[in-house]
Amino acid sequence: MSTEQTLMQRSDSKCELCAADSNLSVYDVPPTNDGTAEQAVLVCQTCLDQINAPHTMDANHWRCLNDAMWKPVPAIQVMAWRLLKRLESEGWANDLLDMLYLEEDVQQWAEATETSDDDEASDHKDSNGAALLAGDSVTLIKDLDVKGANFTAKRGTMVKNISLTSNPEQIEGRVNGTRIVLLTKFLKKSN
Repeated sequence: MSTEQTLMQRSDSKCELCAADSNLSVYDVPPTNDGTAEQAVLVCQTCLDQINAPHTMDANHWRCLNDAMWKPVPAIQVMAWRLLKRLESEGWANDLLDMLYLEEDVQQWAEATETSDDDEASDHKDSNGAALLAGDSVTLIKDLDVKGANFTAKRGTMVKNISLTSNPEQIEGRVNGTRIVLLTKFLKKSN
């Protein structure tokens, strides 16, 4: 079963943060490296957009974390903690943060930095020279044979929520439910 199918089953086909039931996608909770369901959450487009662009966060949307933070899934707890930290200036969010207890290893995961300041000046560039950041969406500009997975990633395929690697010529992303490494020279940043 693919990661997306596992998450759909775990979440009853609803966003694991706000319970929306449309436009769902897999979000790998950084810093991750194995692409498993245990290190990912299923989120709607509204949640994903606000996670990736903190300056657009609508505090009232995140009142849903009052329910999500109690789910027994560490990845959901980590996301709830991080989002509540971003909203700490809101009284209700601060109250929820005070109530949220995380196991020591989950707390360390939650406190692990999602991106460092160095990532803002990304060395990762798409085929047109546009800077790529973690969480961006990209489109393939060429058919790519995926070694070891026995499929071809077709031109025009969108890869959402990319992760950056230590090599500026590569990113990681999920295509056909499989987490793969892609060369940036074959990608175009999506708007």
